[in-house]
Amino acid sequence: MSAKKKPEIDTILSALADPARRRAIEILGERPRRAGELADLLDLPAPAMSRHLKALKTSGLVIESHPEIDARVRVYALNAPRLSELKDWLEKAEQLWSGQLSSFAAHIAKREIARGKAK
Repeated sequence: MSAKKKPEIDTILSALADPARRRAIEILGERPRRAGELADLLDLPAPAMSRHLKALKTSGLVIESHPEIDARVRVYALNAPRLSELKDWLEKAEQLWSGQLSSFAAHIAKREIARGKAK
């Protein structure tokens, strides 16, 4: 990986940093939606929704399709493989922190026992 290229997880987390994008992900978890539907449900103007969808597409969290009957319509859906990458990363981070916190708790317990003996 190049030093200038952002790690993939940074791109995903950056896209999820905005509350409107997180809510869009929640809504798309129910079913695919047209851009206009998402804008209405999020109470956002179309240009703002477009910017949010662009960020979600760039991150790979959302994919865009066009129905055969009308190529002007854009339908957005969650990209399950990309969400699985996020889930895997979060599980690894949870394991790391669980281990770190367990070690810290053990260290504190040893200190408390040592203090009790010293008195």
